[in-house]
Amino acid sequence: MSPDPSLKKGSPVLQFTVMLESRVGALNGVVKLIQECHAEVLGVKLAESSDVTLARIVVTDPDIVMQQFLERGIPHCMLEIVVVELKDGVSSLPSCLSVLLQAETNIHSFYSLLVRSDRDHPLVAFHLEDTEFAVSLLEKQGFKILCQEDLSR
Repeated sequence: MSPDPSLKKGSPVLQFTVMLESRVGALNGVVKLIQECHAEVLGVKLAESSDVTLARIVVTDPDIVMQQFLERGIPHCMLEIVVVELKDGVSSLPSCLSVLLQAETNIHSFYSLLVRSDRDHPLVAFHLEDTEFAVSLLEKQGFKILCQEDLSR
């Protein structure tokens, strides 16, 4: 008996956190570098202070971007995030958040992703305290959880 194709899971979506100097053009330089290695930026969330800016970035090809960051000595870290497709548009965001409340998991960060032209529904990215349990509840409630392959070109 062959496995159910609907149970197929891909790689988790990875988010880079890059430390940028708080100066004009710092983010532009990182985005250009990502573009030069033929990847696309799908989401960015900035946390600024007077000295340093933390850029949380989701890309289409994290492997090649990580290689470029390592080769160029760009300080970064990566973590797995949960990307949820809101099939009913932004009106389904409250029910998505309610599911996470039921899971009693903390949301460490949350932001929307840029929607590519082949996707009709908004995408939201979450860094969660208890990812596995939250994902299982979201899926039971009919939310689609995307994997890195879904976001890659």
